[in-house]
Amino acid sequence: MDTNAGSFVAVRRLAGSDRAAGAVAFHHSSSGWPFSDFSVSSSPMDAYLTLRVFACAAAAEVVTGSTAWIGRGLSCVCVQSRDSDARLSFDLTPVQEESLLRLQNRIEIQYDSSNIEHQEELKALWCASFPGTELRGLISEQWKEMGWQGKDPSTDFRGGGFISLENLLFFARNYPKSFQELLRKQNGDRAIWEYPFAVAGVNITFMLIQMLDLQAVKPRSLLGAVFLKLLSENDRAFDILYCITFKLMDQQWLDMHATYMDFNTVMKSTRRQLERELLIEDIQRVEDMPSYKLLAC
Repeated sequence: MDTNAGSFVAVRRLAGSDRAAGAVAFHHSSSGWPFSDFSVSSSPMDAYLTLRVFACAAAAEVVTGSTAWIGRGLSCVCVQSRDSDARLSFDLTPVQEESLLRLQNRIEIQYDSSNIEHQEELKALWCASFPGTELRGLISEQWKEMGWQGKDPSTDFRGGGFISLENLLFFARNYPKSFQELLRKQNGDRAIWEYPFAVAGVNITFMLIQMLDLQAVKPRSLLGAVFLKLLSENDRAFDILYCITFKLMDQQWLDMHATYMDFNTVMKSTRRQLERELLIEDIQRVEDMPSYKLLAC
């Protein structure tokens, strides 16, 4: 994976519908982390209480890292660590360890187009997205209407894995109103060139995994430790956070009057907002995040 460049394919809105188009843009950005001179190794709760106030003040200055390729899809904003960065260290409770392991097991599963279960989940996503419209095949030009880059969506899952399909399906089933609004670009005064819905969803999955450092043995950042606390309260916290992120990203897209050239900027802004909300002292559940209210069932 090339961590120095990224690309995405824009979708032009024609006659109220979305179609894939060939416009490609490239972006570059730098990375940074406000805790580079601060290191703590303590009990989970002591570290959590000690650092949360500090982090709340610093959160506004968190900046995102360089872009990374995800298959042929949108460029994803993710943290790039530096060898000189001092990392926070948090011990986990047995419940948190089990919750993290279950999520990591999901993250490790790659989408397999020959796997019957994966095929059925992809069909279920189509049915949830376009109820009443018959899917002519797992490889079909119809998939472009959902914002996949070609007629075979399996090629777009390389960056996010099977969990990115699970995230989209969870969104469609649990928050169908918001899902349909984003899929069909129903809200707001939108740009002529729009982001492709499905590929953007895969990128959001990847961005969250990187932001929360979920492939580490244990949290190495305050954000990761805070999220593990939320995950131990609700095993579906990652899926819910995904839905929040997607809706928040689209809201920021509209607020910024963005077009496809602005996608990286919108993703950075979305990430900063997520970081601020996760560090709010009163957040005990992912549903307590202020942006959760953007979701509609």
